[in-house]
Amino acid sequence: MMKSLLFSAHPTPPLLPAPRLRRLLRFRASSSASASASASAPPQADRRSPRPAPSRRLSSSLYARPSLLDMERERATRRADVDAFLASLGVDPGELAGLELPVTVDVMRERAEFLGSLGLTREDLAAYPLALGCSVRKNMVPVLDYLGKLGVRRDVLPDLLRRYPQVLHASVVVDLAPVVKYLQGMDVRPADVPRVLERYPELLGFKLEGTMSTSIAYLVGIGVGRRQIGSVITRFPEVLGMRVGKIIKPFVEHLEGIGLQRLAVARIIEKKPYVLGFGLEEKVKPNTDALMDFGVRKEALASIVMQYPDILGLELRDKLVAQQSLFESSILVSREDFGRVVERMPQAISLGRAAVLKHVNFLTACGFMLSQVSKMVVACPQLLALNMDIMRMNFEYFKNEMERDLEELVEFPAFFTYGLESTVRPRHEMVSWKGFTCSLAWLLNCSDAKFDERMKYDTIGVEEMEREDSSDMNASVEEIESEEYEDSDYDDSDDEFV
Repeated sequence: MMKSLLFSAHPTPPLLPAPRLRRLLRFRASSSASASASASAPPQADRRSPRPAPSRRLSSSLYARPSLLDMERERATRRADVDAFLASLGVDPGELAGLELPVTVDVMRERAEFLGSLGLTREDLAAYPLALGCSVRKNMVPVLDYLGKLGVRRDVLPDLLRRYPQVLHASVVVDLAPVVKYLQGMDVRPADVPRVLERYPELLGFKLEGTMSTSIAYLVGIGVGRRQIGSVITRFPEVLGMRVGKIIKPFVEHLEGIGLQRLAVARIIEKKPYVLGFGLEEKVKPNTDALMDFGVRKEALASIVMQYPDILGLELRDKLVAQQSLFESSILVSREDFGRVVERMPQAISLGRAAVLKHVNFLTACGFMLSQVSKMVVACPQLLALNMDIMRMNFEYFKNEMERDLEELVEFPAFFTYGLESTVRPRHEMVSWKGFTCSLAWLLNCSDAKFDERMKYDTIGVEEMEREDSSDMNASVEEIESEEYEDSDYDDSDDEFV
């Protein structure tokens, strides 16, 4: 009984939690109370000072970056300034819309001023605005420095850049140097390489395995000497850009069609490679047709082209009309005989009026009638282009020393084409010493070896004399066909014709 009362009066106290646990319980209790109070109380404005917006905090940070939208707006503004500058130069900014241009006007101005210092005008920049897309230091300077080291002249740079402005985008190592090495491999002398590039700068954009290789291979195949290729390229580098199937081969085949052998065509190309640039349909075919329209026989076309390849590129029909009128009025040459004149000396179509009248007046002053002069010119048109002093000396020797009749000169007018001291005088003296009586053709129309053989004869056979007299007149003037005629005798201007 006492035990039960003892325990009931002093009950056992409950276990208390540890200090950390008590603090945790108090924190949770206070949190729950504040949450319930805030839920029951009306919302009140936060009395603490407002925190700055994130964007403002970022703007004041050292590590801040503008947004993509801001960057795009800034780039558009700068590009608009650059476009306005281009428009002030006369360049259409739309043509450079897809090109990455400098971000500032100052850099673009530097490019424009540098191109201007090279000789390019605003019109040139407007014609090829992509030149403004080249960096001065990365593109322009290396290319121009390389061209200068090759020997390209400073005064021809503007024309070179106008014709091929793409060179400013080229790589010296990848694009330019291989072309120069190829030219040197084709026997173009190093000193001639810059002249080739100046004349045909488009060459710098060609691929070695393309047109350049095929055109040269074809020329060698038709007979152009391998050692002559360098000279052909130097004088007419445009051949490297000509397609064989469309240009070179049709040209060669047309000349073969009018009677030239393929090897003869090769010799023409070696001596005057620029004939390949005469348009086949525009010039060559119309000119061969025009020759036949003015009395030239088809079988004589090959000889005409061999003598005067430039005839294929002239404005020929107009020249033929004017020259035929001149010959008819001043020398009394008929239309049919005019064709024989062109066959024997095709350069006659380019003789100026003054040169023709000067030679005709000389012959008439020597005592020939105009009808005789006409006959002489038809037989030997070279009379109209010979040096007047040489003609005068030959005639004086003929009249004073040879004492022959003028009719012999009418029959053999090529007498004027032989050198007095080298041929006429020594042969005449030898024949006189031998006591021979011969025609001018028998005396002169043979080689020195043939003449020495004749001087071993005791007499001259009549049949041999007649055979020499009837020989082709062209054979007697071979020695002057390869020489230049008297200065100013030829004139390509229409002012000299009537």
